Amino acid sequence: MPTRTARTAWNGTLQEGAGQVELTSSGVGTYDVSFPKRAAENADGTTSPEELIAAAHSTCYAMQLSALIGQAGGTPQSLDVTADVTLGPDPAGGFRITGIALTVRGEVEGLDATGFEKAAQAAKESCPVSKALTGTTITLDAALD
Repeated sequence: MPTRTARTAWNGTLQEGAGQVELTSSGVGTYDVSFPKRAAENADGTTSPEELIAAAHSTCYAMQLSALIGQAGGTPQSLDVTADVTLGPDPAGGFRITGIALTVRGEVEGLDATGFEKAAQAAKESCPVSKALTGTTITLDAALD
């Protein structure tokens, strides 16, 4: 299986420094990062580790759910997945990811709401990114459109 790579170049201190993260494997872009903007409500044109984790999780989850719907006898027409990753204080000091909220709305042929919910829960547990994030509480809100 392949290995994917991202690279970050950082200059300066945590509070005054800044950097750029490059999605090296795909070559699709280089994005600004900054700790003050990471910790602020408004990202103001920068990305963050939490946003990148949200992108990875929502994508992985959508792929896994699509596969599980097919295994259950359904056909996914569309899946709209959002991952909200929250950064908060760590009681032990510093910061930590305090939770991830997955929301999925699907249009699926061949599965009722119960079958969809079952596949959605199974995808939450079995997608590789969910497995990697087992130290974080992951919630799921799943429904058919």
